[in-house]
Amino acid sequence: MGNWLTKTLLFLPCFLFAEIDTRIENSNFTINQESTTYNYNRLRLQSNYKHKNFFGTFIGDGINYYGKEFINASTFPFIKTQKSNTPFDTQTNFKNYGDGEAYAKLYRLYGGWEDDKNRVVLGLQNITMGVGRIWTPTNIFNPKNSYALEPDETFAVAALSYTRHLDEMSQITVVSSQKENHKLKSALRYKTFFEVADVALNLIHSDETKMLGYEIEGNLADTGIEIRSEGAYIETQLQNQKEEQFFQAIVGADYGFENGITLVGEALYSSDTFGYQSIVQNMNADVVSNLHQNNFYMAANVSYAFNLIFDASLLYVESFGTDNSRLIAPQITYTLNDYNTFTLGALVNSGKKESEFGSFGDTYYLRYLLSF
Repeated sequence: MGNWLTKTLLFLPCFLFAEIDTRIENSNFTINQESTTYNYNRLRLQSNYKHKNFFGTFIGDGINYYGKEFINASTFPFIKTQKSNTPFDTQTNFKNYGDGEAYAKLYRLYGGWEDDKNRVVLGLQNITMGVGRIWTPTNIFNPKNSYALEPDETFAVAALSYTRHLDEMSQITVVSSQKENHKLKSALRYKTFFEVADVALNLIHSDETKMLGYEIEGNLADTGIEIRSEGAYIETQLQNQKEEQFFQAIVGADYGFENGITLVGEALYSSDTFGYQSIVQNMNADVVSNLHQNNFYMAANVSYAFNLIFDASLLYVESFGTDNSRLIAPQITYTLNDYNTFTLGALVNSGKKESEFGSFGDTYYLRYLLSF
């Protein structure tokens, strides 16, 4: 009893003088998709801890789908199979309560230590790679999905990452992550400032995938235009297929006008293409985000803040193939105050029925975000 009390008293000051920031956020979507209306709700609890050089983050979600027609649709079982590729479960089973289904999910849980030269992070985290705004072919850890309602909502990676700042202009990062099958996926990244641009080299290796990639990002003279490019040469073993070897690259530019308009342009090239069935069969593959149905894509995104409470954006993606198709995603956001935000948006797919985007129906949504 005495030893336990002594240890408690020794550790208590660490918690008393630590910075702990806790936030609650509720995202509620009312969605109309292919003549079906349903509700998606995510209640998120986030707590950040910091004491001297130590830090930690916990993010947990409670997810609820409400709409009998939607949860009974043929596509809902596919949603239920989506989970993090980690050596342990990060979410509970779905609980059916009649007109809806719900589950809980551990979104992020990591801790670490950092100083001016070093940063070490262990746990369920996000591994950042790539400079693309729409596509990031070099990131096969946490790639975002620009075709989704929430592109930045990605599954966690169970990893140990270490970054060493060699000087003010360069750094090296080493990552080792463990997948569901307990096999490792590792990465080595070197980034530096060279002449007029930030340049990075990325190496990723696992039992099924090898990748060599690059990143370049810099300003175009004194024009105010930021240009960027990234590319990856990938060798991977897909399910029920021979080894695939292909190259992908993006080229993009950003420019912010004085009137508040920001314009983003980006183009993607892939030396190989993959059919829809192949993509579905390889949803758990390292490179699923790199499996594109066509060789060439172009995208543009324009955003504008009308005032302090209204802003809008429009994403346009064109897929060039035998049958061209496109995705148009407009949205407008109204910020009532620091706690309440409303967003009205859509994902409009256009093209022939057998084309990449034309095979999907349109989605319209209203999002209410409450945070405190």
